Amino acid sequence: MSKRERRTYTEEFKNQIVQLYLNNKPRQDIIREYELTPSTFDKWVKQNQTSGSFKEKDNRSPDEAEMIKLRK
Repeated sequence: MSKRERRTYTEEFKNQIVQLYLNNKPRQDIIREYELTPSTFDKWVKQNQTSGSFKEKDNRSPDEAEMIKLRK
């Protein structure tokens, strides 16, 4: 099995994917149609629900943020 090339997505695209899901389009249909991995899709939905942002720094737990602060 060959590896896929790493792709990047715009925030607008991620929002559109999440909106499709929130508008009751089946998860599997979205993943199949847009050739996403299930883990990527689940991550975007979770990020949208927790912070509304797709940026990693906005989705860190307080403990993670504190650890990063202490390492600096």
